[in-house]
Amino acid sequence: MYRIFQGVMARTIKLTRPRKLMSTALAMQKAAMKSLIPARKKKAAATIAAPLPARSRAPLGETVRRIGAGGMPARKPMKAVKTALPPGATFKAGQFAVPEGKRAYKLYRPALAAQAGKAMPLVVMLHGCTQTPDDFATGTGMNRLADELGFLVVYPAQNAVANGKKCWNWFQPSDQMRDAGEPELIAGITRQVMRGNNVDPSRVYVAGLSAGGAAAAIIASAYPDIFAAAGVHSGLPIGAAQNAVVALMVMQAGSLGVRQSVPMPTIIFHGDADTTVHPSNGRAIADRAAATFSDLSQVVKNGRTDAQKYTRTSHRAGNRKSFCEHWVIEGAGHAWSGGNPAGSFAEASGPDASREMLRFFLQHRLQAPVDAII
Repeated sequence: MYRIFQGVMARTIKLTRPRKLMSTALAMQKAAMKSLIPARKKKAAATIAAPLPARSRAPLGETVRRIGAGGMPARKPMKAVKTALPPGATFKAGQFAVPEGKRAYKLYRPALAAQAGKAMPLVVMLHGCTQTPDDFATGTGMNRLADELGFLVVYPAQNAVANGKKCWNWFQPSDQMRDAGEPELIAGITRQVMRGNNVDPSRVYVAGLSAGGAAAAIIASAYPDIFAAAGVHSGLPIGAAQNAVVALMVMQAGSLGVRQSVPMPTIIFHGDADTTVHPSNGRAIADRAAATFSDLSQVVKNGRTDAQKYTRTSHRAGNRKSFCEHWVIEGAGHAWSGGNPAGSFAEASGPDASREMLRFFLQHRLQAPVDAII
């Protein structure tokens, strides 16, 4: 991605002189959407709310320079944080390889996993740019929750060969479909972990941050036979971009994404002061996800945790479980809400995104899971 950004940087900055930033962004977004949404579906797409204008954002040229220097999110990774594992727990490296490619990963098995006959849920966690599995595990605190609630966590690792800043390539057409590119590799890692561990195949979930959040939405939709629900933190909707130039535009101006045909329970978190990925992208993810279900009622709740207010919009089947939740955190930027600041891109204040995702995930199971481990 670093080489891609080097190649497009001059062209993008030329297109984005200060007075023409928003018009250029929206024009490119509109052109991209025309190529992504079939003509017969344009009317339905128009019902989705248009992206909100930016609250207070840097010029796109500056954003491009920051991303070229530090990826998305645009910040240097922190040094690896080593923490002692609870007795009986393991956090081991693994690798999945096929002729089309390979990826490393780390698998966390809590002490409860050693109990004979206990099939456990599995959560696949996709890090953001410049991050590593260890860093992401520290920032999200997901391993700690695995010890408490009893589930396995696998962290696929993007490599610098595929992307210079270790971003998942959510904007590449070849990485947006089933049985191809990165979705195939991440699905392969998931199946490999399921084969080697006592995993409940009806309770497998995927979540991610930023580029990882965008990839999580794509992968869950591409493999509804594996994943029962998805979590997207500070990410972008499926089909938001088809190349690096448009990716930069929609990160700043927002995108409607494309219409989803597969119902996928989805929980979304986004800070309303995020200057890396526009908050309207979170709203678009929620709109697209909720639209795949019928007869849902909308419930809006305002709350406050620590020093930050939030709004949670739930789409529920009557008074029962929610099939889509959209959390907007007031004043929050591009960081995992309620996380551990010892990891990069994690903010301690705000609602605990990891715990809320697990609550949401565990409401959902595949009703008739296929043999996903084959």
